[in-house]
Amino acid sequence: MLLYNNRKSKLGVTFRMENPILSVRNLTTKLQIGSSYYAVVENFSFDLHAGKTLAIVGESGCGKSMLALSLMRILPSPPALPSEGEVIFNGVNLLTLSEKKMRAIRGGQVAMIFQDPSSCLNPVYTIGSQLVESVGLHHRIYGAEAKELAIQGLIEVGIASPEQQFDDYPHQLSGGMKQRVMIAMALIGEPEILIADEPTTALDVTIQAQVLDLIRALQKKRNMAVLLITHDIGIVAEYADEMIVMYASQDVERGKTLNLFNSPAHPYTKGLFQSRVSLAVQGNKLKPIQGSVPLLTHYPHGCRFHPRCPFVMQKCLHGPVPNFDLPEPDHRARCLLYE
Repeated sequence: MLLYNNRKSKLGVTFRMENPILSVRNLTTKLQIGSSYYAVVENFSFDLHAGKTLAIVGESGCGKSMLALSLMRILPSPPALPSEGEVIFNGVNLLTLSEKKMRAIRGGQVAMIFQDPSSCLNPVYTIGSQLVESVGLHHRIYGAEAKELAIQGLIEVGIASPEQQFDDYPHQLSGGMKQRVMIAMALIGEPEILIADEPTTALDVTIQAQVLDLIRALQKKRNMAVLLITHDIGIVAEYADEMIVMYASQDVERGKTLNLFNSPAHPYTKGLFQSRVSLAVQGNKLKPIQGSVPLLTHYPHGCRFHPRCPFVMQKCLHGPVPNFDLPEPDHRARCLLYE
């Protein structure tokens, strides 16, 4: 029995390959702090296609995880306010669905894996019982058949001796094994979209590559769309088809990954590339970005990067900065250097 199949949406809309499976338009999420409101995600738009990987890149504190949680509608309220804009999945705006209908999609058609699997697995239940619970939730299958599907899920993600480890508790597994269990749990719902929020942060370099290779292999097998959220620009070149650079709740540059690596336009993107540790290994001088990401409550006026930008101009200090089209197809940057 196959656990994962491409199939018709539970909402009754058949996905067409040429159309994006997810269209996000002007997504804005605000937090209430005291009597004031602050946007942690601001007017964010992108398309996600089946079988493709889109990476959201930026330093910690830029709003990447808030974007993922907004898409899944799992931000705590308060302090979060209901997100504004559109998140169109198979023709339906997820932001307008009731919580009951959203639960049917969350973890099923749209799944998410987190950066720390230890905090996501219940320490007092075996991994098998937690997988069986997911099978029952998403497929209404129980008993021996549910266990069979759970073990098949462990096999899919490369768990050795799945029947034996089915009865293990999370503390008996290594970090890499826990992350594989989390991937299996996410894929049990047969998702069309997988959101991977810093999936390798807690792992060593060798295990990072194994986990990312596993996600890519499963993506190819099931034609899933993957939204990869990371601060590690080094993994983007190998695993992402397109990328969006995020800074202070906004997108500052976007385009095909190859274009951004060959011709980074925004000063922040250039800074991310120049601060890669791999450059120092190759004999190039490491150039860290001066300063730090501003606090949500103290975003600067004008371009939000201008306090750290080596190319700052007087006009960068005032008014909103639009996105400008660059010569490469679908390459845009939010920078007045290209006005």
